[in-house]
Amino acid sequence: MNNMTEKPLAGTQVKAARSDWLSGGWLSLIERYSLIWLALLLLVVLPLLLGDFRLGLAGKYLSLAFCAVGMVMIWGYGGILSLGQGIFFGLGSYMMAMYLKLEATATDEAASALAAFYGSALPDFMIWNSVEALPWWWKPFESATFTLAAILILPALLAFLFSYAYFKKRVGGVYFSIITLSLASIMSIMIIGQQGYTGGVNGLTDFKTAFGMSLQAPQTPWILYLITTLLLLASVAMCGFILCSRLGKVVVAIRDREDRVRFSGYNTALFKAFIFAVAALISALGGVMFTLQVGLASPSLVGIIPSTEIVIYAALGGRLSLVGAVYGTLLIGAAKTYLSENFVSFWQYFIGFLFMAVVLFLPTGLAGLLQRLSNKEAQS
Repeated sequence: MNNMTEKPLAGTQVKAARSDWLSGGWLSLIERYSLIWLALLLLVVLPLLLGDFRLGLAGKYLSLAFCAVGMVMIWGYGGILSLGQGIFFGLGSYMMAMYLKLEATATDEAASALAAFYGSALPDFMIWNSVEALPWWWKPFESATFTLAAILILPALLAFLFSYAYFKKRVGGVYFSIITLSLASIMSIMIIGQQGYTGGVNGLTDFKTAFGMSLQAPQTPWILYLITTLLLLASVAMCGFILCSRLGKVVVAIRDREDRVRFSGYNTALFKAFIFAVAALISALGGVMFTLQVGLASPSLVGIIPSTEIVIYAALGGRLSLVGAVYGTLLIGAAKTYLSENFVSFWQYFIGFLFMAVVLFLPTGLAGLLQRLSNKEAQS
């Protein structure tokens, strides 16, 4: 009798567990395992469906998605609207480009011949601009170790010191947004003006190798795409871990009622500066991967337009969704590619109307739309 009564009970428990797992519906499953679905899309689906050229474009858009993920951290959860994330994207891009340019100058035969002709072992654009010696701040980037360390430390450190100084004085809101926007414009103008040291409006390009690996090899784009994807997924997971921790809860509390958190004894400026530094680090990593894949570091990646586009990427995906920021960047990138190829003269107008539609009809982004649909499905 005991065996006969245990079997139905076990079957009932299995059915109940299965019912609980599926109780939220398929939309709930998509939301719950969003990072896994994103990993499958980026690591399996896109490489199988796209050719080399299209996969390279996807890698370029994923590089920009780093900035969008950082924007979700500081804007969605920190309440800090920065319009200057292109600064840190550009820092990572230019630091990697400096190393690649020096590596190409030292190893490439054409660069060596040019150096012998002009009597100077400098990057080509410096020779053309009559620069006589390598600037002191370029020399450390001959080392790969220093370059990687600088990429990981310098953007985050600068972001922390800059933001802490302003947050300590309780500068925030639209004032902080204007300051960051101004800094992005200043940095872009400064890069263009120092043509002999930065490549000017043309930027830095013509890279041959990266850490000894040929950038022209057939397998290189696939390797760089894989590295970009893994770094992006790791960044999303790291941000998710931070937001789920006690630190993340304090950050959200500061966003909602900063005065109460401050009166509770917390140094709110320190918390806000920390997440701003994390977002800067993530943006710098995106700049590094962009330069490696596209072969370019340009002031057009630093200024006002790219910095504001980052906000749009996050807004489309949902400013409270780390995974949504990646989807938003991919969708806008795909729309740009399709429209520019099929509507050469008018594609920018279509993109503008798309942005307006997102603001009017999807104020919480795609993630917010999915959340509303999931709630309706659960209630029905």
